[in-house]
Amino acid sequence: MKINKSQLAISIMVPVLTGLLAGILTRNGAAAFGNLNKPPLSPPAWLFPVVWTVLYVLMGIASYLASEHGAEQQNVQTALLTYYAQLVFNFAWPVLFFNFQWYFVAFICLVVMWILILSTLVRFWRINRTAGILMLPYLLWTTFAGYLNLAVYFLN
Repeated sequence: MKINKSQLAISIMVPVLTGLLAGILTRNGAAAFGNLNKPPLSPPAWLFPVVWTVLYVLMGIASYLASEHGAEQQNVQTALLTYYAQLVFNFAWPVLFFNFQWYFVAFICLVVMWILILSTLVRFWRINRTAGILMLPYLLWTTFAGYLNLAVYFLN
């Protein structure tokens, strides 16, 4: 398979820029996060942007691999629609959590996001197994984020 480098770059930049914009919009709220009661297993603050950047790159590569199997095909269109829907929730979550401090609403957003990620993973898997596998770390991290989010809700 020949790699379309410009399309791959765009596919990676879409989630990376989405995450970057969310990070910029929530930086003040994220700073206040340090003052919250946190559950056991909470990673250090510096780890979050590192992990999220890696996950954004992986999901961008996954979306590229899925889209390269014929964007005109209905199953590819549906998979990409689900992918972009989860990206919207991915953007909304930190705003709800950090800026508004609506921890329970953010958790519900995260649950919807998790369902959309799982759906994307399954749809990508059916199109290109590597694309599906590349979504797995994102699903696992979001599961862990759900634990952290819900614990913050109960502890604060």
